[in-house]
Order: sequence, then structure tokens, then C-alpha cells
Amino acid sequence: MKNRRHTPEQVIRKLAEADKLLAQGKTIEEVARHLEVSEQTFHRWRNQYGGMKADDAKRLKELEKENQRLKKLVANQALDIDMLKELAEDAPIDQVGAVRTE
Repeated sequence: MKNRRHTPEQVIRKLAEADKLLAQGKTIEEVARHLEVSEQTFHRWRNQYGGMKADDAKRLKELEKENQRLKKLVANQALDIDMLKELAEDAPIDQVGAVRTE
């Protein structure tokens, strides 16, 4: 079978087609062959996208992308905080609490 990526909309369309074929009495193996995917891929799609509509899948992808962006942002902020803590520990402080600029 070919290696290719399917958009969420394509996956949902193929799952709807699969449901029709299964209702006609075809086996999962036959359905997967008809859809040109492995049985493993079919089951993974069904677990991930089962019961979704195309709009839902599109929204899911958008949310996953936004989540990834926010995780990067938080990681960068944590690095900045750690860097500032290190700088604060290394800076000489006089009795009054002000940082010396010698």
C-alpha cells in the first residue's frame, strides 16, 4: 500500500464510506482493502475520528496546532525564568540589597 497522508476531511469521508460497506456485510479486511489502507490504519482512524464530522476534525487539528504553539511558548518562558534566576544568583549584591555595578 502507498504511503500518503490523508486530511482529516478525507479520513472522515473514508470512514463514512467504510460504515456503509460494513453495513452491507463486508469484513473489516475487505473494507480496508477497498479504502486502500491497512487494517491498523483503519482502526486508528476509527479511534481518533469516529463519530466526527469534517468541521469537528478541522477544529481538532486547529486546536492541536494552537496547543503545540502554546507549549513552545511556555517552554521558552521557563527557559527565560531559569536564565534570569542564574543571572540573579551570580550578580554581586551589597549590604543594602542593590546590585553593584563595578
